[in-house]
Amino acid sequence: MIKFLDTKNRNYKRNLINFLEIRRSGKNIDTSIVKKIIKDVKLNKTNAVLKYEKRFSKNTSIQISNKQLKKVINSLDKKIKNSIDLAYSRIFKFHKKQKKKDILYKDEYNNKLAYKYKPLQSVGIYVPANLPSTLLMNAIPAKIAGVKKIVLANPKLNGNLNPAVLYAARKLGIKEIYSMGGAQAIASLAYIQKVNKIVGPGNIYVAKAKQELFGKVGIESMIAGPSEITVLAEKETNIEDVITSIIGQAEHDENSQCILISKDMNLIKDFQKKIKFRIKNLPRKSVISKSLTKNGLAILAKNNKDITSSINEIAPEHLEMNIAKPNKILNKIYNVGSICIGKYSPMAVTDYNAGTNHVLPTLGSAKFASGLNVNEFYKKISYITLSKKGVEKIGESATYLAEYEKLHGHALSIRSRMRRK
Repeated sequence: MIKFLDTKNRNYKRNLINFLEIRRSGKNIDTSIVKKIIKDVKLNKTNAVLKYEKRFSKNTSIQISNKQLKKVINSLDKKIKNSIDLAYSRIFKFHKKQKKKDILYKDEYNNKLAYKYKPLQSVGIYVPANLPSTLLMNAIPAKIAGVKKIVLANPKLNGNLNPAVLYAARKLGIKEIYSMGGAQAIASLAYIQKVNKIVGPGNIYVAKAKQELFGKVGIESMIAGPSEITVLAEKETNIEDVITSIIGQAEHDENSQCILISKDMNLIKDFQKKIKFRIKNLPRKSVISKSLTKNGLAILAKNNKDITSSINEIAPEHLEMNIAKPNKILNKIYNVGSICIGKYSPMAVTDYNAGTNHVLPTLGSAKFASGLNVNEFYKKISYITLSKKGVEKIGESATYLAEYEKLHGHALSIRSRMRRK
């Protein structure tokens, strides 16, 4: 069902990169329609959004009345409400510790420099149909940063509004909610709701739309695309832990990526044999099977160096280190969104209420980006107040650099503030 690579093969690294690049490039999926949708929404606004909602989701209205909102929320099981309340509390407590402090600095010439954090004025959050946890992960950091206007785009599932997402929205104090999804929702947030930044994970079409609109609006500093997991296991690892973690990620989307790395060939064989039977009776078995066939991979590593090298090349969204002595290699792993350490740390818990954020870099962007955090919702502004003495003391040196760069107007501007001799 899944592909296999051996690090002892001399073409291993090239084969691994080729495997990763097929998915990262998106060449196996035609996303050309995204540009058309964006252009249409830009020109025809709500009429275009409704057109694509009817076409892709059979949705005839993107508005949600207060009456609908109350009725749908009242239908939610109390157990789910309590679970959302717990997740909210844990995520809020962890993310509040990320709040930034302004920097104020004064030098010996009484020059004053400041670096102040200003919250974005408005943010659009995209939440896939039935994922209240994703709303919590995106909106809580925005609220902690001080964002005043939060707009939610949440598609219907089988024609129905999701009560858990709407309950979470009410708990978060979000007033502006639209029932829309896909590329048309992202375009709407940019051109109709006119938010400053759009965040939130989605399928390949959502990720592509965000990339296309970057510059018109801000997006996360990473690519929040289809989900990924890499599981590191050894001879003593419980095979059931490995199988369930892989299944848990594969059921997200047929474009999810699941990779197993181990130095034990018997464990890999056992995994390949048993996983076929474990997915047979699962509700999303078709999605899981397609995901593993397209983007599943088992890697046989001969040593720890091969393991860390492979992980850093894969740069997975999630890494589970289900091994007895993770500290031996932990500090040599640089490119990853989050790391779950030990047999009692399934990645799935971090999707809900561990407290860390589950909106993480995918498609290799963990090589240069971090997961969603409070910092995503600030702008940073520099403030410069030079004293009379200060501009004279540092200004002359600055004019030398300006003239060296042949920017004589810069030098004149500086000298105009300096004492005339």
